[in-house]
Amino acid sequence: QVQLVESGGGLAQPGGSLRLSCAASGFTFSNYDMSWARKAPGKGLEWVSGIYRDGSDTYYADSVRGRFTISRDNAKNTVYLRMNNLKPEDTALYYCAWGWGPQFRSRGQGTQVTVSS
Repeated sequence: QVQLVESGGGLAQPGGSLRLSCAASGFTFSNYDMSWARKAPGKGLEWVSGIYRDGSDTYYADSVRGRFTISRDNAKNTVYLRMNNLKPEDTALYYCAWGWGPQFRSRGQGTQVTVSS
């Protein structure tokens, strides 16, 4: 049974930082690309970032490039998203997703990120 459990969300001020983590289980993590996606109120699902199975390549949406960094630790079956210089428009429910976007095999329950002063 595939499980993707996100953590690390919360309230941040504009310009602040957060680091999201996703613990994966139920599949051979090191064999698969992983992603982060987000859904803001009133908007569709946005593929934010992706990372190859071996970490050799990454993808970033234009809206986050230069501010967010995706990484993974295959020994810990965990993928991370470091978010710097947060903006109010980054407020969304952030999902860990199994696969390379924008179509995903599965995603977690999400962790809420709210950027507000």
